[in-house]
This record gives sequence, structure tokens and C-alpha cells, in this order.
Amino acid sequence: MTSKQIRASFDDSTIRVYQAYPAAIADAATAAGTFVPPFRMERMTWIKPSFLWMAYRCGYASKPGQERVLAVDVDRQGFAWALRNSSLSHYDRAVHRGRDEWRESLRKPVRVQWDPERDLRHRPLDHRSIQIGLSGEGVTRYVGEWIKGITDITELMHAVGGHVARGRLDEATALLPFEAPYPFPEDVPIHIVN
Repeated sequence: MTSKQIRASFDDSTIRVYQAYPAAIADAATAAGTFVPPFRMERMTWIKPSFLWMAYRCGYASKPGQERVLAVDVDRQGFAWALRNSSLSHYDRAVHRGRDEWRESLRKPVRVQWDPERDLRHRPLDHRSIQIGLSGEGVTRYVGEWIKGITDITELMHAVGGHVARGRLDEATALLPFEAPYPFPEDVPIHIVN
């Protein structure tokens, strides 16, 4: 049985999440310290606490439109708000009493999706990693209140990917950010912890 884990880099006040964008959005965000145009507030934006899941998703910053990877330090209270105000991105009989209840839950400003965590070669692992989609009030709070810092880590992502491509997994592992299981905030919905 697979387990759900929020693995992340965090301290007492912030948790680090990752996003990948084209250069125009990444340059504007790093200059402003938050997301500004051409970032579009009306679109759902997905944040990922796991470095390796971000690496899998963007192909070590090689996929079109995902050439730049940003590490975003987010206020932990804001992150907890996102989890408490989330719905599952898919229907789950163990969570929902029916499809109508699930559809109604999609009105919430945050979506949560659990996918298999990945190793350096993008192979699935036994535990699941969280992806969090923010829309409406969720993205407004994220951009306007929660972001405490943005760092462009594209060079790190390229360096890790380069070592993996050459079969130097020890060197790649040495570059990975330290991540630990993040404590589930109190009063989170059942789909977060089960």
C-alpha cells in the first residue's frame, strides 16, 4: 500500500514549493519577488513541494514552456489554508459519497492531486507526492500574501539532470535539496491524510 507524504524543504515559517515556467514569466517573477504579468492570475497554477517530482514534470527544465524552474518560499500558514480549502482533483469513492458531491467540492479554490513520487531517473516510488492547484482566491492569496521569496534554481536542475544523464547518480544525489516529511496541519480534510 502506498503512503501519502508531503516531502519538502521547510523551516519554522516557510515551506518551499517549485514551479516551472518560460523565461518571460520566470524573469518577471524573480525581479518582482512574486508573480506578475505575463503570469495570468485567472489560470490555475500548480505548486509542487517535491524537487524530484518537479524534475520529472519539467524533464530537468528541458520541456517547452518549462525551461526555468523557480523555488518559491511560501508562508506555512498560507500553505495550511490551501490544504484546508482543497478538493481532490479526481473522484474517489473512499472520500466522496457520490460524483455529485465531488463535483460540488470542485468549487473550492484549491485542488489536490496525489501522484507517485519519482526517483532521479523518473521511475515511480512507493509513496505519493502532493501537487496543489490554486485558482481564484487561492492564487490571489498565493501571489499577494504567501510568497516570501523566489529563487531561480534552473542551473541546479540542469546540473542534477546532467549528472543523471551521464549515469553519475551519486553526484546527482549530492546536489538534491534536503527534504523531510512535512507535518500535516491540524484539521485538514480526509483526502489529505488518507
